[in-house]
Amino acid sequence: MWALGLGTAASRTTNPLLLALLVGVAGYVVAARRTEAPWARSYGAFVKLALAVLGIRLAFAVVLGSPIPGTHTLVTLPELPLPDWAQGIRVGGRVTAEGLVFALYDGLKLASLLICVGAANALANPARLLKSLPGALYEAGVAVVVALTFAPNLIADVQRLRAARRLRGRPDRGPRGLLQVGLPVLEGALERSVALAAAMDARGYGRSAEVPPGVRRTTAALTLGGLVGVCAGTYGLLTAEGGSYGLPVLLAGLAAALGGLGLGGRRSLRTRYRPDTWGVRAWLVAASGAAVAALLALYASSGAYAYAALHPGVVPLTAPALPLWPAAAILLGLLPAFVAPAPAPPLSPAPAVQDPGKEPS
Repeated sequence: MWALGLGTAASRTTNPLLLALLVGVAGYVVAARRTEAPWARSYGAFVKLALAVLGIRLAFAVVLGSPIPGTHTLVTLPELPLPDWAQGIRVGGRVTAEGLVFALYDGLKLASLLICVGAANALANPARLLKSLPGALYEAGVAVVVALTFAPNLIADVQRLRAARRLRGRPDRGPRGLLQVGLPVLEGALERSVALAAAMDARGYGRSAEVPPGVRRTTAALTLGGLVGVCAGTYGLLTAEGGSYGLPVLLAGLAAALGGLGLGGRRSLRTRYRPDTWGVRAWLVAASGAAVAALLALYASSGAYAYAALHPGVVPLTAPALPLWPAAAILLGLLPAFVAPAPAPPLSPAPAVQDPGKEPS
C-alpha cells in the first residue's frame, strides 16, 4: 500500500524534481529496511529496467519524432519517406530540444512507477503476503507460493552443479554444458514436485465445503463486478480525466470484491497458522503512502497554477521549479524508514573453539 501510494503520486506529475524526490524517498526506505532475503535483491533489477525504459523512450523521440513543436534544433537526421496512408508518422527528421525534454519528462514518470513497484518487491515478504490472502484465493496463493519457493531452489541447483562441473574440469557453458546441467536440475525439480504433491495430499489440500448454488452465483457476480470496478477506478485515478469518478468507482469495486471474497471463503476448510497482525506500525506505513497520493491529488485539483507546477511546460523551454507543498507531502513517504521493523542483522559464524591442550597458533 505504501508503494502503490508513491506510484499513484508519481502518475500525477511530470515534474522531474518531484519524480526524483519520489525515487529518492523509495530508495532511502529500501536501503534502510531491506533484509538479506533473496527477493530483497530485486530492487536493483527494477532500477535497471527503469533506466532502460527511459532510454527507449528517448530513443523513440529521436527516431520517430515528437508531437511537441520546437524551435531549438539539436540535430537533423535523414528522414525516411513514407506512403500517404502513414500520414502523421515520420522516421528521422528534425530532433528538437523541446521534444527531447518532453520525452524525458514522460519517461521519468514511467521509470518512477517501476522503481516504486520495485521497492514493494524488495521490502514485502511474498510468503507472508500470500499467507494473508482470503480463503477464496487459497488455491491461487498456494500455487504462487510453490512457484516462489521453487524458483530460488532451481537457481541454487544450477549454481551448485556448475561449480561441481568446474571443479571436475568439465565445461559448464555453451549448449553441451547447459544440457548436462539442465537435466539434473529438471530431475531434482520433478522429485521435489512429487514430494510436495504427496505432502499436500496428506494435509487435505483441495477439500472444500458444500455451498448453496445461490451463494456461489452471488460470489461470482460480486467478485467479477468488484474487479471490473477496481480496474475502472484505478484507471480513473491514474488519469487526469477520470479524477471525478475514479475514487467512488474504486471504493465501490473494492467493497463488492471484498464481499465476494468473504462469501467465497466459506467453501475453504482451512485454518491459518500464526496469522500476521495488523498493528500500529502497519497503519502508519500504509497511511504514509496513502497520504502522499491524496495530498498530491488534492494539490493537482486546486487550480491552474498547481497544475502548471506539477506539469511544467516545454514550449517555451524553461527550467522546472520545485513546488514546496508537494515536496513536503512526498517527504511523508519516508515514515516507513523510521517506524517499520528494522531488518535482523545477518548471522555471524560461530567462533572456533580452541583446544585447551594445544598452544594457540
